[in-house]
Amino acid sequence: MSYRGGRGRGRGRGGRGGGYYGGSSSSGGRGVSSSQVNNNPPQSFDSTQPRTGGDNGGSHSDFVELLRRLDGKQYPAYHDIESSTRGWVNNMEGYTLYVGRAQGDPYAKPTRCRVIVKSDTAKFPPVSHQNKVRSVALGDYLNRVFYQNCKDMGADLNAGEGGNNWSGPKGGDIEISKPTQHVIEQSAVRILPNGDVCAQFTVNLPARGRSILGHKAVQIFDQTLPQLVQKTLIYTSLDANVVTRHVLNVEDQEWVRSNLEIRGLVAFVPDGAILPRMSGDNDQPMDDSVKEDGDNSKLVRFHSPDTLRVSFDLPNMGKTLAGIGIRKGITLIVGGGFHGKSTLLSALQVGMYNKIPGDGREFCVCSSTAVKIRSEDGRNVSEVNISPFISNLPFGKKTDCFATLDASGSTSQATNIMEALEMGAKTLLIDEDTCATNFMIRDDKMMELVHKDKEPITPFLYKVKTLSKQGISVILVVGSCGDFFDVADTTILMDSYSCYDVTNRAKQIAASRATNNGALAASRASFGNVTPRCPVGTAFNPNNGKITVRSKALITYGDVDLDLSGLEQIVSKEQTNSIALALQRLTALENGSKMTIFQVLTQLNALLDHEGLEALTNGQFDGSLARPRTFEIAGAINRLRVKGSFVQLK
Repeated sequence: MSYRGGRGRGRGRGGRGGGYYGGSSSSGGRGVSSSQVNNNPPQSFDSTQPRTGGDNGGSHSDFVELLRRLDGKQYPAYHDIESSTRGWVNNMEGYTLYVGRAQGDPYAKPTRCRVIVKSDTAKFPPVSHQNKVRSVALGDYLNRVFYQNCKDMGADLNAGEGGNNWSGPKGGDIEISKPTQHVIEQSAVRILPNGDVCAQFTVNLPARGRSILGHKAVQIFDQTLPQLVQKTLIYTSLDANVVTRHVLNVEDQEWVRSNLEIRGLVAFVPDGAILPRMSGDNDQPMDDSVKEDGDNSKLVRFHSPDTLRVSFDLPNMGKTLAGIGIRKGITLIVGGGFHGKSTLLSALQVGMYNKIPGDGREFCVCSSTAVKIRSEDGRNVSEVNISPFISNLPFGKKTDCFATLDASGSTSQATNIMEALEMGAKTLLIDEDTCATNFMIRDDKMMELVHKDKEPITPFLYKVKTLSKQGISVILVVGSCGDFFDVADTTILMDSYSCYDVTNRAKQIAASRATNNGALAASRASFGNVTPRCPVGTAFNPNNGKITVRSKALITYGDVDLDLSGLEQIVSKEQTNSIALALQRLTALENGSKMTIFQVLTQLNALLDHEGLEALTNGQFDGSLARPRTFEIAGAINRLRVKGSFVQLK
C-alpha cells in the first residue's frame, strides 16, 4: 500500500474566526485555564512556541547537570527546570524539551511537558500529513505508539506504587493520554504545519518525602525520555506499512462519510462489520473466543440486505466497499428484544468518528450532524421553545420559553430535540428504550378516554413526518409500537443480529389497519418554530473559580455538578476536558450580546480549525484534550444549572 498524493478528502483548516471566538495575533487578552477565569477573549498565538511556566533553558547537558545539582533539595526547587519558550535542546537526539510549571508537591498533579522533534529528524513523509485528516490520523497513531511504549518500558510506573510510605520514593512516571477506539483530533501528539512532531505528556517528578531525587530525574530525562522519542516519534523506528495503512484507512473512512450527502444517505454500515462490543465498559470488538458463562451466542458480522446495498470505491485502499446505505427520511429499526436493534444504533451514534483499523466498525459512518436523542428526567432547561411538542400546560405555564431545573421525561426529550435542531442537527438517532413513552406515542384508547384538549403533549409520532419534510432525517429503534409504520420510509428488521429489509411488509401492515385520523391531521400540520437563544456570559462564571473534570460524564463547575451522561456521543474524558475549557470562554461574552449559541460555537469551531486545541489552553502544554463536536459543547452549556444562562433572541 502506498500514499496517493492529492486524493485526500476532508475539511481544510478553515479561516480565522472573527468576533468572540476569533481574533488575530494582535488582539488583546488571554485565555482561561481550568483554575482561573479571565473575562477577556483569548489571544491567538503560534502553537509551535510554548510559553507556560518559567523561562529557563539551554542544552540537554545543562539540563542534566541542573537535575544533578537539585538532588536532595526541597521539592519546590524543581521550578528551576521550567522552560516555557527557550527549551532544553537535545541536539544529539534531535528534539527540544519544554517543561511547564513544575508541580509544587510530590502529590500534586504531574508536571506537563512538551517535546518537539524537528521535521528533519522525525522524517515523516510530507504525504503522510498533507491534509487535516491525514495529520490527525498520523498524530493518533503516534499517540497510540507512545502510550504502548510507556507501558512496555515501564515508564508509566510510579516509584511509590507497591505500598511505600510517605518518606519513601515516589513519582517518576511518564504518562500520555490513553487512546480510544476512535480517531479524533487530540493534543497528546500532533504534526505541526511545518512537519515538526509535538508530543505532550506529564512527568511525575521523583522525590523521597519532599526531597528531590535528582539522579532519578536524570534517569527519566536522560535515558527513558530519549528512548521514548526515538522509538515513537521517528519515522524510521516505525513500521512504515502499518503507519501508511492507519493513515489511509482513516482517510478513506472520512471520504465515505463526506460522500453520504451526495448519495442521498445519512449512514452506511459495511458488510463484514463487527458491531457488538466486548462489554458495556469495554469498547473493543466482541471476539468469538470471549463467552460469558452459559452464553451460546456467536459473533454475527453485519450483512446488508440486497435491496438496500450500496457500494463505494475507496480512493486510497483501492477496493470496493459494499454495505447498507440508510437513506434520508424516516428509517425504523425493528425486531425482537436482544436481536441487535440497539447494537446497530449504538454503532451509528458514534459513526461521525473514524475508527482505528481492526475496530470492526471501520467505515460504519453516519452524518456528522447526527445527534442521539433521549429523555433525561431531572435535567436543566433554560428558555427553550418546546411548543412544537408541548403546549397548554396546567395553570397557564408557557412552553414557548420553557425553563425548569427538573425536567420530566417528556419535556426533557422535547428539549433535547429542539436544542439539537437549534444547533443544526440534520439527523436524529432515537432508541425507544431511552425515550419517554408518552412523548413518543398515544394510542386510540387513551385519546378516547383523555380528550386531546387535556393532553399537552403532541407525540413524536405525529411530528416526525413534518420534520422529515423539512430535511430532518430520523433513525428510530422501535420494538413495541407499529404505529410508526404509517410514517416510515424504510423499515429494517434485525433478527439474531442479521439484517433484513421489511419495508414493503411494514407498509402492507400499515395499509391494512384503520388509519388514525388525528395522526394524519397532525402530520400535515407545520412543525413549529425553533427559537434561537443567546448565552449570557456572566452566568458562566464558576462561583468558586474551580473547574474539575471528574469523569467523561461529570464536570464540577464551581459549586455545580454538570452531568453529561445524557450526551451519549461523548466518547472520551479528553473530549470532556475540552468541553470544560470551552465553557469557561463564555464568560468573555459582552453583556447584552446578541450572539446565539449557534453563532458562538460556530466561531469556536472555526478557531479550532485554524489553531487547533491549543486555542483552548493558551499554550499550557495540555496533552489531555480531544476535540468535541459543537453539539456536545452546546449540550453541556444547556445542562449547566445556573440562573439566567440564556435569553431568547426576539
